[in-house]
Amino acid sequence: MNGRKLLAGAGALALAGVCVSSAVRDETPAPTPIVDYGPVRLVAFDSCDNALAELRNAMAPYVSAYGIGGQPRIFATEDSAGVAQKGMPDAPTAATPPAQQQDHSTTNVHEQGVDEPDIVKTDGKRVVSIADGKLRVVDVASRTVTGTVDLGDRYANQLLVSGDRALVVANSPVPIMEKRVPGRPSFAPESGTELILVDLKALKQIGSLKTDGFYLDARQIGGTARVVVRSQPRLQWVYPDETTNEAGALRRNKEILQSEPITSWLPRYELDQNGAKSSGTLVDCANVSHPAVHSATSMLTVLTFELSGQLGTGQPVSIVADGDTVYGTDRSLYIADDHRLLPELPGKPQVQRPVTTAIHQFDISQAGPPKHVASGDVNGTLLNQYSLSEYDGVLRVATTTGTATPCCVRMPSDVVPPPSAPTESFVTTLRRSGNALTKEGQSAGLGKGERIYSVRFIGKIGYVVTFRQTDPLYTLDLSDPKQPRVTGELKINGFSAYLHPAGDGKLIGVGQEATDQGRVTGTQVSLFDVGNPASPQRVAQYHLPDSNSEAQFDPHAFLFWPSDGTLVIPVTQYRTNYEASSLVLKVEGNQIRETGKIVEPANQNYGGGARRTIVIGDQFWSISQAGVQVNARNGLAQQSWLPFTQ
Repeated sequence: MNGRKLLAGAGALALAGVCVSSAVRDETPAPTPIVDYGPVRLVAFDSCDNALAELRNAMAPYVSAYGIGGQPRIFATEDSAGVAQKGMPDAPTAATPPAQQQDHSTTNVHEQGVDEPDIVKTDGKRVVSIADGKLRVVDVASRTVTGTVDLGDRYANQLLVSGDRALVVANSPVPIMEKRVPGRPSFAPESGTELILVDLKALKQIGSLKTDGFYLDARQIGGTARVVVRSQPRLQWVYPDETTNEAGALRRNKEILQSEPITSWLPRYELDQNGAKSSGTLVDCANVSHPAVHSATSMLTVLTFELSGQLGTGQPVSIVADGDTVYGTDRSLYIADDHRLLPELPGKPQVQRPVTTAIHQFDISQAGPPKHVASGDVNGTLLNQYSLSEYDGVLRVATTTGTATPCCVRMPSDVVPPPSAPTESFVTTLRRSGNALTKEGQSAGLGKGERIYSVRFIGKIGYVVTFRQTDPLYTLDLSDPKQPRVTGELKINGFSAYLHPAGDGKLIGVGQEATDQGRVTGTQVSLFDVGNPASPQRVAQYHLPDSNSEAQFDPHAFLFWPSDGTLVIPVTQYRTNYEASSLVLKVEGNQIRETGKIVEPANQNYGGGARRTIVIGDQFWSISQAGVQVNARNGLAQQSWLPFTQ
């Protein structure tokens, strides 16, 4: 999911109008100091004039002959994070899956009741999917494709559904651009995000919102969807060429910075609602909030949509910050930023630096746009959203620290880089105090020299997997947020990249088996007995050599049906031939056994085989780029194949 800036502070964030300010100050602000990641506090701009002066001031140190700092800094770190969720330290039933009360499965999500975008959605009566630029609706009773909405050239890859409305997320093939000065390239995004509202009954698009922001993630509660995007300023830099040397380009770029209007920083939009079109600045500059220290190179915006109504511009809330991880509960939305894309300071490449992650909390308990309520920071970086978990008013955060080394910085031949700090993982607890997320406690020293590969927080217990050559599974007692502590450790070969509660004190892990030297050898599904947190044990293991599974990096591809212990994941195997299938396993007691594989009809898996399998009644429905296959849950006999015709 990218890198950024962060904040904290009280007060309202940005509600959105179509703004704009024109005033440009004559005086050139003094350059801001080098970014220092101290405690973050958010402050609202009190006018467009002040917003413009502050943004120019913050960006000034990063301006070079090549625009902003040359290249964004991409860090290849040995950082990650992971943890667990639910279950008292003294309770053997630590790993408890959500109650199963319906006859069809839904998207595998982090928090029960908080839906996440995916490529397939079902309500048990119809299946809605996105594949090859088309939204398709399949009627379950008749097993027929009842409608298709062609989304054209847009790369649509995720959707949310509420009733008869679908919100589709697509990459916009043409960025929203203002008029440009000939011969002056711009520091603009290469593409934008398009949100498309589809009426599933009428089978037509009824709204489209384009923004020049990069899509991060989204969450849905009931009929309300919240989408997070980040945008970059659209400044028209010049570059050295046959007519301009570096000194001249630098001088001109400094002049450009001081002449660009406020609209160059604010995200733009284009809205089409049933043919009625509008465009402009997405958020009012006077309502944008910012931290005391930032680089003005990114803006984070949260959009809110009621899917039963018209699309609109999403009631935007914006902050001058960046983000890379989104986590949501039924009352809060968290956005984390590990600063990985902070531009370099020209002439002063920071080859190595400690990494910190800022976390922003938004209150989404009420209707309408979210309200920023607190921010804080922790050392290290997150692995993914499962590195975050809110429980009983406490945010648990799993991170890995260590010195991050940029992958793309060329070291001078006479410079010897400083030694890297050894990696180490932590679980930190944060509690909101006023407008700050303050540290309550911390458990340190997990997996020294390793990085986190998976995390799951389950109630008052946490599970963290680290890996380098072997796979320690740590259990943590989080019952006292001021004193989180490791209670148990299990060392085995390989690693689990995704952890899932299985009930009865059991935990399922999906990852890779590995040799004693740490070389991975194929997909591995492990069953852990964590009933005694002081002594976790692996009681069963399934290994498929020379294979990989999408479920390792995307938990939406994981299906577990607790009522009968069925587990399904997509796998690709490389031996004499490439083979894609849905692997069906059964978890019974302390055993894992294979019950079969679901393979698409011959010559049909050009798209890589089924990516999702869902349960509807006594059937498995497997969805791929090529079509939908229906199999009996008992015996896996094929019952239907519904091709997606062009």
